[in-house]
Amino acid sequence: MPFPLTVGAEEEYLLVDPVTRAVSAEGAKVVAEAADELGDRVGPELTDYQVEVRTDPHTSLTTFAEQVRATRATVARAAARQGLRIISSGTPVLGQATPPPLTTGPRYARSAAMFGALDDEQSACACHIHVGVPDLATAVQVSNHLRPWIPVLIALTGNSPYWSGRDTGHTSWRTTTWGRWPVAGPPPYFDSLSHFEDLVDGLIATGTVMDRGGLYWDIRPSHHVPTLEFRFADAATTPEETVLLAGVLRAMTTAALEAIATGEPALRPRPEMLRAACWHAARHGLAGLGIDLATGGLSPAIGQVDRLLSRLQPALLTHGDSELIHTLWARQRTHGNGAERQRAAHRTRGSLTDVVDHLIASV
Repeated sequence: MPFPLTVGAEEEYLLVDPVTRAVSAEGAKVVAEAADELGDRVGPELTDYQVEVRTDPHTSLTTFAEQVRATRATVARAAARQGLRIISSGTPVLGQATPPPLTTGPRYARSAAMFGALDDEQSACACHIHVGVPDLATAVQVSNHLRPWIPVLIALTGNSPYWSGRDTGHTSWRTTTWGRWPVAGPPPYFDSLSHFEDLVDGLIATGTVMDRGGLYWDIRPSHHVPTLEFRFADAATTPEETVLLAGVLRAMTTAALEAIATGEPALRPRPEMLRAACWHAARHGLAGLGIDLATGGLSPAIGQVDRLLSRLQPALLTHGDSELIHTLWARQRTHGNGAERQRAAHRTRGSLTDVVDHLIASV
């Protein structure tokens, strides 16, 4: 297929009051304000605490980065005109997170009717990366090859240690809350395209999900654009972390396509171990040990990321992304993931308002 592959992102932000630092339910007003500049690239999310934005598809990580930064700045200005600020964190730090004020609209009302209290913990924000693939059959095969790496990537992107005023003890509490949904977490290994289609049809027919948009697997073929969508990541504190993730995932997709072309089989860890590794990554993050699914043992999560990037070097060179990705990873390797930096902000004075201020300043 043609290179470079396209890459795009959906980012979700939380609105906060700059005085109390608590989440603020003014999503509709900020969306309307930002839409003057962003048009349909900005919209509501499930709760009124949130705003969602989308980038265009890009073949250049440089232009992708420019749009991510510009979009964040636009939403921040729109929020400021409403007397608010935005933060990019997987979960609210302060304020009443549960139950959240839900956005009005038929889809959100249908979700509440179908899933009840599951919606109560969805004031959680993600960074979804889309990488272009030629067709659904290819997307399913790439998903098979990349699913064993989900735990490493959860450790890399963990950015939700706090929930409604307390430290959860997890690096990514959002990962844990999403795991309660009936179709969430690592996707199954799909034997074929018909296996994927039959399973999805059965999930919809039984009312387990509303439609294809309700497939909350960590990796899924997009239901509305020709991409593979990566959904495991917490909202990234900084634009640079979004760019790092996008570059890594594009390289991983490229490497998977080459493996498929040469007939290299995908690693098939036991589903129980894959789920355990995801929980372990969400609990301990980048600073701790992670489960190595190739060996079944524990090893430093940072070392697992180093090894992943080493494997990806040819694919990074293919897209001209090697220098940028290694620079961004060196920075994060030194300063930690978003959760570590949130906790570092808290340690200075033991103040959660300092955590929110850190997040406001980092957007």
